[in-house]
Amino acid sequence: MGLQTFRESDLATLSEALHVAEDKTSDFFKSSHDLWKRNQYDVKTIKSLASDDMSSYALAVLRRGARKGPSSWESKEKNFYFICLQDHRILKAVQRDRELALLPFLTYILTHELVHIVRFGSFLQRYEVSGANKEREEQIVHGITFDILKDLSLRKMDYVLDAYRDHRICEVNLS
Repeated sequence: MGLQTFRESDLATLSEALHVAEDKTSDFFKSSHDLWKRNQYDVKTIKSLASDDMSSYALAVLRRGARKGPSSWESKEKNFYFICLQDHRILKAVQRDRELALLPFLTYILTHELVHIVRFGSFLQRYEVSGANKEREEQIVHGITFDILKDLSLRKMDYVLDAYRDHRICEVNLS
């Protein structure tokens, strides 16, 4: 038996979630939709993922590639990101928790990944980090994602934000 994948109706929900995530992230960073021209990305679902894009624990994996500009004067390669959604893990979470609705959950996941893309594209964070630096970046991004979505009037969004509350909390060592 294969991994569970998004159905046609789930893909429509994904499209709606992406629209909300882009709009709210652009508003938060006080940027026009040109933000997504400078920080280009694509969303992949499990049907189009390579084996190294699969995760046994993450809801989404962010990959970076490069793309040349379309015109001859744009010979420099630009970063291009792939948000690799893990359909099976997302759908399993929604099925396991009756309070968790797909639209707000996908909106949170996509907003989170878009915040990473903006931070990488604005040189606020390097793409290549590991260990404690990676954990700290995740806490920062969860915090920004919360700030972006906290006032969003979307049914069950408050439940999703509450579920990720602990991801925003970081320990402070004052020794």
